[in-house]
Amino acid sequence: MICSPQNNTGAPTKKRNFSAEFKRESAQLVVDQKYTVADAAKAMDVGLSTMTRWVKQLRDERQGKTPKASPITPEQIEIRELRKKLQRIEMENEILKKATALLMSDSLNSSR
Repeated sequence: MICSPQNNTGAPTKKRNFSAEFKRESAQLVVDQKYTVADAAKAMDVGLSTMTRWVKQLRDERQGKTPKASPITPEQIEIRELRKKLQRIEMENEILKKATALLMSDSLNSSR
């Protein structure tokens, strides 16, 4: 039998979505204000494992590690987008270099 999570009323619970700002502020309770993970989770009305994950993400981010999960700050989102853009532009540049070299070699072969 498959059971879905239930709240105190016995009704199935709905997955909640939290903004990046809420996640960051919640994690800062532990990292900056020295709350325990359990106290911060209770204060923010989120699960213990959820709070633990947010705290880990914030600590990793502050150590300069690239997050594997979704970024939790607008700056991390911008960095990810800029890296993707840079990678695309570098690839386009390589294609243009190869095309130019090919056209130049064809031009030299035709003029002989």
